[in-house]
Amino acid sequence: MTIYILNVIFAFLWVAVTGSATVLNLAFGFFLSMAALWIVRGEMAEQDYWRRVRSGLSLLVLFLKELALSAYKVAVMVFSPRLDLKPGIFAFPLTVTRDFEITLLANLITLTPGTLSVDVSDDRKTLYVHAIDCSDPDGARRDIADGFERKILETFR
Repeated sequence: MTIYILNVIFAFLWVAVTGSATVLNLAFGFFLSMAALWIVRGEMAEQDYWRRVRSGLSLLVLFLKELALSAYKVAVMVFSPRLDLKPGIFAFPLTVTRDFEITLLANLITLTPGTLSVDVSDDRKTLYVHAIDCSDPDGARRDIADGFERKILETFR
């Protein structure tokens, strides 16, 4: 029954995204979502599927929160009369191991204002991050490990 409800919700989302509220488009969205749900049926059969969905949403909320906070911090830095910045690059030891997880972490860091993922070591154990204010690299490492990296591990493990 849950799959059917998801199928209907996805069909209505399809109608909303395409902007065409016709019966034919709703039917197409229904069959399209049915195909998508059939493809991921193995994942949905697992009991921890919903835990993963909640973790993924939690990761999204964390990213939006960090995005807002860092944008505010960068704006304060830009508008302050004295720029007392200490830009620098620090090495972040990776706990995530899969390419997808490393890429996601690097992108989340890069999309957050004030930080930029520069490189990953050849052994994929270290991520190099540039920060606009690197006065506390240990704090930055701790924030990344306790924030993005922990949420990625919860979602994809």
